[in-house]
Amino acid sequence: MSEYGSGQRVLDPMEHDSARQALLDVRHEVSKAVVGQDATVTGMLIALLSQGHVLLEGVPGVAKTLLVRALSAALDLDTKRVQFTPDLMPGDVTGSLVYDSHTAGFTFREGPVFTNLLLADEINRTPPKTQASLLEAMEERQVSVDGVSRPLPAPFLVAATQNPVEYEGTYPLPEAQLDRFLLKLTMPLPERSAEMEVIRRHAAGFDPRDLAAAGVRSVAGAADLERARQAVTGVAVEQEIIGYIVDLVRATRTAPSFLLGVSPRGATALLNTSRSWAWLSGRSFVTPDDVKALALPCLRHRVALQPEAQMDGVRVDDVLGSILASVPVPR
Repeated sequence: MSEYGSGQRVLDPMEHDSARQALLDVRHEVSKAVVGQDATVTGMLIALLSQGHVLLEGVPGVAKTLLVRALSAALDLDTKRVQFTPDLMPGDVTGSLVYDSHTAGFTFREGPVFTNLLLADEINRTPPKTQASLLEAMEERQVSVDGVSRPLPAPFLVAATQNPVEYEGTYPLPEAQLDRFLLKLTMPLPERSAEMEVIRRHAAGFDPRDLAAAGVRSVAGAADLERARQAVTGVAVEQEIIGYIVDLVRATRTAPSFLLGVSPRGATALLNTSRSWAWLSGRSFVTPDDVKALALPCLRHRVALQPEAQMDGVRVDDVLGSILASVPVPR
């Protein structure tokens, strides 16, 4: 096999297909426990492929926690959950030095961030100091305590949740931290048919705490995910597509309704997620439709509305939709 300049090997077509099928199987396994959230499951897979983090927004009871647990079970990855509260301290997340009476010294006790999939539940209910404790972990994939940097396991993904309708007693995430999330995925209430299926499963004895009994099994692992990531790096991106991404991002900076537009980091995120989606869809090149499909989840949390626009009830997704409709699409 030939080699990338970085030392990564180029996968042959059979390995491409095998890695892709493994992730498609993961999506099928998750659907055994989570109903009506296929777009969110796909978004989580794209985040894993792109080595990014996800902000999950939805009202209580739409299976945010169950989704992360089912995904980790299907991928055979370790997962931990942290309930963010006003009294949570940074060390409760990252870990801290603990005095050991046997050695008369301090040893590091790992916090829940040392896992593959971290569910940061209701992240906006904890003060900024504790929210910020995740920044280094999310960006550098390491934790520094007492001058010592400790690498986190690979893969590593933070799935942070927040309630879109209850803001009393919350600490909104600052723009700098929001920008660290690759995608913001909204989990809507299910359609009637999907909700009937949820109730039918519970009537038949489904227990969300027992995924094995629901038939969720491990169908892929970290090695499959790494092969898939290598395959994504081979997806071609034409100059016209790069120009289209840049034009979309620049248009957010001049939109009258926006106080803050998308940074270059957002453009890079849109490029990476578009490549992942193209590969997951079975293509070796990115199309404008791939970019459009990821534009909202990739950009909606990286912009801020003007105060007047907020008072008028303008929605971020509507403004982004107008930009997508107005920016010329490459042919």
